[in-house]
Amino acid sequence: MNKKPSFEKEIQKREILMKDEQTNAWYYEDHITAIVNRSKKEGAFDDLVGFGKPLQLDQDLVYNPEKRLHKIMKDNHILPSWVKLGQEIDVLKEELKTYTVEYNIKKTVETINQKVFQHNLTCPPTAQRMKVKLEDILKK
Repeated sequence: MNKKPSFEKEIQKREILMKDEQTNAWYYEDHITAIVNRSKKEGAFDDLVGFGKPLQLDQDLVYNPEKRLHKIMKDNHILPSWVKLGQEIDVLKEELKTYTVEYNIKKTVETINQKVFQHNLTCPPTAQRMKVKLEDILKK
């Protein structure tokens, strides 16, 4: 009897073990990576634009999705939302120093504290900020 591998098993083998065309070596590739690499070869990512430039994908990173995401965001000048909030908080704190009217000071402190709350919900624990105390600002 001549046993032929089933069609499904043959497909699974092709998707898991890939042969590098340049080095002629076999390597493991999961399904998602295979889809992304196939799409990349077909040019599906050529038209992606980040600030007018195509995304810069670094192939040398080890398989670490979070590290890869942060590197791609940094290379393409994309900031996480909590970093943008931190910048807005810094600007508001500088503006707060110039105010003399108590109403403006109270409104700005409320805005800063709301942004600090949102910032602390989304940032890493080491990057959290303290709320501004109205009493401390009014004493100055």
